[in-house]
Amino acid sequence: MDPQHSALDWAEARDGAELEPLFEIEGFPKPTIHKHMGAKAAGFDSVIIDVPPQVLALARSAMLASDLVLIPVQPSPYDVWAARETVTLLQEAIVFKELLKYAFTINRQIVNTAIGREVRSALAEYENIPALETTICQRVVFAESAISGQVAQEIAPESTAAHEIKSLVDEIGRMW
Repeated sequence: MDPQHSALDWAEARDGAELEPLFEIEGFPKPTIHKHMGAKAAGFDSVIIDVPPQVLALARSAMLASDLVLIPVQPSPYDVWAARETVTLLQEAIVFKELLKYAFTINRQIVNTAIGREVRSALAEYENIPALETTICQRVVFAESAISGQVAQEIAPESTAAHEIKSLVDEIGRMW
């Protein structure tokens, strides 16, 4: 649902490199995904919806279509402040979906910085919204994977980046 088409561009790079698809990717930038999710999700164990936070109608619909909402936040005061709109949408969605699970996920943290260490306490101002323990740091392999249409586990399976992603996936699995 992201108008930047990041996931679609990644899939196109993968296809151009003649790599086998890891999963299916479809663009659906319409604020009605909550009405279509049942049909779109049929036959899949998991569906990930990538939504830009600035397009509120898309974000609202995606939340209503979801069982779990992850709010990615970079360790910067601007991202922490900008999360307020997303949190407001989340609070509205919870009214309609009482069993909705949600959490912040810290993304693109620059290693060994004070702001990276302090972002959790800044997110604590949003009461009742936990932050996942796993942090995804800013790593070159993520940019390389976007260019090549691969994932970190394919480019550098033993890298810190690959381990961070595995840890995030495992933590999300425990939330289910």
